[in-house]
Amino acid sequence: MADHSTTEHPGSVVDCALYEDGRRRPGLLPLSQAMEAARAKPGSFVWIGLHEPSVDQLQVVADAFGLHPLAVEDAVKAHQRPKLEMYDETLFLVLKTTVYVEHDRLTPTSEVVDTGEIMAFMGANFVVVVRHGPSRRLTGVRARLEVHPELLVHGPAAVLHAVTDAVVDQYLEVVQAVETDVEEVEAQAFSPEPTHDVGRIYQLKRELLELRRAVAPLSQPLYRLCEGRLPGIDTDIATYLRDVHDHLGQACERIATLMELVDTSLTLTLAQTSVRQSHDVRRISAIAAIIAVPIMIFGVYGMNFDHMPELVRPLGYPIALLVTAAVCAVVYWAFHRKHWL
Repeated sequence: MADHSTTEHPGSVVDCALYEDGRRRPGLLPLSQAMEAARAKPGSFVWIGLHEPSVDQLQVVADAFGLHPLAVEDAVKAHQRPKLEMYDETLFLVLKTTVYVEHDRLTPTSEVVDTGEIMAFMGANFVVVVRHGPSRRLTGVRARLEVHPELLVHGPAAVLHAVTDAVVDQYLEVVQAVETDVEEVEAQAFSPEPTHDVGRIYQLKRELLELRRAVAPLSQPLYRLCEGRLPGIDTDIATYLRDVHDHLGQACERIATLMELVDTSLTLTLAQTSVRQSHDVRRISAIAAIIAVPIMIFGVYGMNFDHMPELVRPLGYPIALLVTAAVCAVVYWAFHRKHWL
């Protein structure tokens, strides 16, 4: 389905349509006529889609549908955590969207997950969906729903279900993509090669934390929706919403598992780094001990005493060199036997 826009605010109005008995009335409905058209016939409703609207345009929608100023302020500023609130008879739902950022390889500065927001206002005969930041376009959601009029007859609640279902499906797709990065980090953590990058693992953990902050808080709002006790949510739609809540639980469980794997990889990498540093320190100490032997012996011979062992004998210095080499060999053998060298 192609995007539509208004001349006043190009690109912000994605679509505005009237639905009667589960079917869309042809044509793009102007915002100024949206509420009047929805009230004209019982059982009809208006579905408005906005992408990063201006304050003025959202205020036009708020005036037409009687949206609460606090909810409108949240929808304009964005940067909200997932939540569900009721303002009189209007339901206000905030969803976090997630997008997997493609990258050739994971680095300490790689961005893995990017987040956006979707705000949905739902009343008896309208639903307004406001999208901010990176996320998939919802035109596909609208197109899929319009071929199922048996769902659209349930009114704005059917739209709310379709939007939440699409968002949660995106969570599962992002989690599956992140699993590839986690498997790569885990494989390198168990690799015997000293190529471990703690910064890269920590960056992946931060991205998983961001993903969890986007996904986990939605559990409680979805649970309230699938209870079927809120206005406009009938038992049939509540059943579909329970399925969405189950999928969200799967996403949360998989994120928790990935975080445990990353924590294990980070712990193992730090332990291996510590062991490797300890081994390096022991090796340096052993080499220093071997070097100390000739330094001590030659230091004594360099004092120029009148009476020194082997000083007047022709083989004195060769014998001293052999003794020095022998002592160094013994010291080397002792350290090598203890695996310090």
